[in-house]
Amino acid sequence: MRVRAGDPLDRQVSALIRNAAATEILPRFGQLHDSEISEKTPGELVTIADHECERLLTEGLQSLLPAARVVGEEACAVDARLLEGLAEGLVWLVDPLDGTANFASASGSFGVIVALAADGDTVAGWLYDPLADRMCFAARDGGAFIASDGSAPTRLRVPPAPARNIATLATQFMPPPVREAAIAAGAAQFELQPIPWCAASHYPSLALGTYQLALFQRTLPWDHAAGALLLTEAGGHVARWDGEPYLFHDPGVGILAAANRDLWAQGADALFASEELRSYAGKLREERGQAACG
Repeated sequence: MRVRAGDPLDRQVSALIRNAAATEILPRFGQLHDSEISEKTPGELVTIADHECERLLTEGLQSLLPAARVVGEEACAVDARLLEGLAEGLVWLVDPLDGTANFASASGSFGVIVALAADGDTVAGWLYDPLADRMCFAARDGGAFIASDGSAPTRLRVPPAPARNIATLATQFMPPPVREAAIAAGAAQFELQPIPWCAASHYPSLALGTYQLALFQRTLPWDHAAGALLLTEAGGHVARWDGEPYLFHDPGVGILAAANRDLWAQGADALFASEELRSYAGKLREERGQAACG
């Protein structure tokens, strides 16, 4: 299946995302009651806006492509079996409110992410920033585009890297010794900046040249499928920690995303020179392999 910028499906999905954000997210920004915020897992928040936005998106996406199934983050939190068979047929991947903790605290970035996959390949992705009314769109072999404040979409290309590259390391899921080693290894080669805690903002920032490198450990498909496509189509490079291709349906280990292939290799060499991070990556690969065999 092919999707192109400005074609009917792109326009329909973009309109659906904007409407869902305007209806269910923005009116609640800074207005949430305590009863509308809860923990779905320890330390991971979910709000009424997440649930209601996913409901609207699911209904709308199903009507656009009845042959496709919708795999939403909040639905998967209730029934993990929805993650089975992601590489088969047409699948919508939906993060209805990425950056929920930022949204709940009324600080930081948040957004909506939708990706469309066909037989295991991400063919299109949308990343929307409701506060800026900024829509980023990418199509497999069709380029990356950005449109803000109602302007016409323009082609998005990663700009040349600066003299001192900026890296963002999502180390929050690592044990403290590994986290400290990763940060030390990164700081020796790059200028480090805090992560935005929002993939809907993180990937566009990489494509726009705000950052040049990003390390992720957790790689849930609704967080990364659209963004990885956006950055790749903008000229960047995305791969697993071991250099294997990133496939949203493959539970591989980590993601390293960079402004270009050379910078990816430079980042991988710098970060995984750390014995702690290298051993940790090996341990994760072993665990994933055992889980797959089981």
